[in-house]
Amino acid sequence: MKIAIGCDHVGYELKSTIVEYLEDLGHEVEDFGTNTNERTDYPIYGQKVAQAVSSGKNDCGILICGTGVGISISANKVKGIRAVVCSEPYSAKLSKEHNNTNILAFGSRVVGSELAKMIVKEWLDAEFEGGRHLNRINLIQKMEENEDEGIS
Repeated sequence: MKIAIGCDHVGYELKSTIVEYLEDLGHEVEDFGTNTNERTDYPIYGQKVAQAVSSGKNDCGILICGTGVGISISANKVKGIRAVVCSEPYSAKLSKEHNNTNILAFGSRVVGSELAKMIVKEWLDAEFEGGRHLNRINLIQKMEENEDEGIS
């Protein structure tokens, strides 16, 4: 699987750990930065990773900032992205199974490296269940395409 990854300066150290972990699992990783711990703005990297995923250039993405919240909000502004911020493995797994998330985000100030690895593993191993969940994904897509009209 080809995975896009990005972070701001707060997530830089944890990103390096996750890149190594992903490569050890046999995945190809495309790193969109940042590659320093000097202050930067998370929307830049949220957008880069989200565009790489929405275009199909990468299969999925992982984003890291202080909490995971800001960078996931940024990613979700890109059409076709369903980014989720998770601080534990169960929600990561269900986000893929029920919501077909294509970007996982977490915070380096919230989770340590071993917990982050568990979150990533559960998310990558999970598969979208389809069925009743597919209708909800279709409604989300309809919202995205017709944001002024709603879905009612």
